[in-house]
Amino acid sequence: MNETHASSADMLVQRAGSSDAIQGPSEYFTGQVRIDRVFSAPAPSRVGVAVVNFEPGARTNWHTHPVGQILLVTDGVGWTQCEGGPKTEIRPGDLIWCNCGRRHWHGATDKTAMQHVAIQESQDGSPVEWMEPVPDAVYLAGPVKTD
Repeated sequence: MNETHASSADMLVQRAGSSDAIQGPSEYFTGQVRIDRVFSAPAPSRVGVAVVNFEPGARTNWHTHPVGQILLVTDGVGWTQCEGGPKTEIRPGDLIWCNCGRRHWHGATDKTAMQHVAIQESQDGSPVEWMEPVPDAVYLAGPVKTD
């Protein structure tokens, strides 16, 4: 249940811990993924935010975003990759722009958990188009770009 509070200036505050965490659905994620603090701004905004926690080895399926996505890594170490590009290490404080329409994935490394805040806009009612799982051969392939 989401607990919100509106101030006299109509600012919406969603209290930490007021929304139930959910397991990342197996049709969109590999491994143990927990999604916390999901929020969609009221219309006319199309922005949504989620805090996503990946256990070691966990990752998203291949997917695209019609209006792009911003990731802010807040804990741990992860990897991200656009199709055809290098697998890149991501760490706390890193901001990642996932370009509109580019197939990509992101998640924890094989040995370290990772948490990120995901910010995306919806287009025609959807912020994401989910595709097939990222196979271990792709996920574990190196080298990893670290700069």
